[in-house]
Amino acid sequence: MTFVYCPKCAAPLVDSTVDREPRRVCSRPCGFIYYDNPTPVVAAVVEHEGRIVLAHNRAWPSRSFFGLITGFLEQRESPAQCAIREVKEELNLDAAAEPTLIGVYPFERMNQVIIAYHVLASGTVALNEELDDHRHVPFDECFYWPAGTGFALRDWLRSKGYEPAMVELRR
Repeated sequence: MTFVYCPKCAAPLVDSTVDREPRRVCSRPCGFIYYDNPTPVVAAVVEHEGRIVLAHNRAWPSRSFFGLITGFLEQRESPAQCAIREVKEELNLDAAAEPTLIGVYPFERMNQVIIAYHVLASGTVALNEELDDHRHVPFDECFYWPAGTGFALRDWLRSKGYEPAMVELRR
């Protein structure tokens, strides 16, 4: 979201430089600076029945792209708790163990920081309203895409001794 008006005093925001960075600041002396910091998002590499679960979000324009389970970090929720919650909400699977951190990845196109976990899951997959399809993919058939969640999948697969191929994303 880009602010046009100051949320403190309603004056227009203007372009400025703060700490050598371009920022939007209040045109009045109320002191508001719009930093536009990235949003934390949690991603889960879900391992289920010896395979990786990739899902298709019904809002995505490409019918051929399947990705990781992701979600926004809630207030007073740890990233690991978020991974467990999102896997349960989106796939109806239970975490069989504590999630393990894979890494943290920038996703500049969406102004997000991806915090990625591996979640070993059990149960029967039942998709929620956000998803319209899923796939169980053997580790050795997984590929990665050159973006935040794709790099997380790549790094997890490498940690298991696999070297996935990269596939370019089409926009």
